[in-house]
Amino acid sequence: MAEPLLRPESDLAVPAYLKDLGIPGLIDLHVHFMPHNVLAKVWSYFDGEGQRTGNPWPIGYRLPEARRVQILKELGVLAYGTLNYAHRPGMAAWLNEYSRRFADRHPEAIRSGTFYPEPGATEVLRAALAEGVQLFKVHVQVGGFSPLDPLLDGAWALLAEARTPVVIHCGHGPHAGRHTGIEPIRELVARHPQLVLVIAHAGLPDYAQFAQLAAEHPGVYLDTTMVGTGFMNRIAPLPPDYPQLAAGLPHKIVFGSDFPNIPYSYSHQIQALEAWGLGPSWMREVLHDTPLRLLQAVRNS
Repeated sequence: MAEPLLRPESDLAVPAYLKDLGIPGLIDLHVHFMPHNVLAKVWSYFDGEGQRTGNPWPIGYRLPEARRVQILKELGVLAYGTLNYAHRPGMAAWLNEYSRRFADRHPEAIRSGTFYPEPGATEVLRAALAEGVQLFKVHVQVGGFSPLDPLLDGAWALLAEARTPVVIHCGHGPHAGRHTGIEPIRELVARHPQLVLVIAHAGLPDYAQFAQLAAEHPGVYLDTTMVGTGFMNRIAPLPPDYPQLAAGLPHKIVFGSDFPNIPYSYSHQIQALEAWGLGPSWMREVLHDTPLRLLQAVRNS
């Protein structure tokens, strides 16, 4: 007998699912809205994934910007980051300006920013904070830099003081880099104990190590981006006991989707979390309550 479909069965069913959970909507801290030329390059990279790795990565929501904004509204996403990330010097300031203008046009967008290890990084970060940025993104693998680069010391200190969350892609998956892995992150939070880090993709494939770090360190959170999906389980499968680890961390896990760059439906990420069987209270925390508290802490600091 076929297994019953997990709710929500499709994108169209997400709003009713959220209503039944008793939350007003989703807060998605891992969404990308980028300048057209940057997004085109990102999509081109994913288009070549099948040839490079044997795992095709079709873009699920390859649509004009206005339509992508509308889809998030239709899904019931109350707030979402725009998560640009600089991968070379000279990019951060103009990416931050794009994100500022985007947030000015779209009230659901969380004012987001990025930074990069280069001379003046502290000043770029200081300016972004002064403009009200509530969420930052850095990508260790794509940027090819160490989070411990001395050029970032001032930026991390400012972020620790502000308690502004940073979504940091630092795990070895789906592609490892020279500076990826948990050890630089252990050292970073030891240097800056007040820092708030959201580990993108829950640090896959080192799920258990990053879960342990989140359990031990009050400022370390995990995001769910691609975790447990059928696509990612073929590349970096979850350990069998991971749902039990996640069950003990309801206040340290936040929802992330990677929209629009996902090779499956948006609803599939929610289905993947539902499959862990951790119950409605846990889902409410992850989909809404915990990310809301993170954002409110920034606003009230």
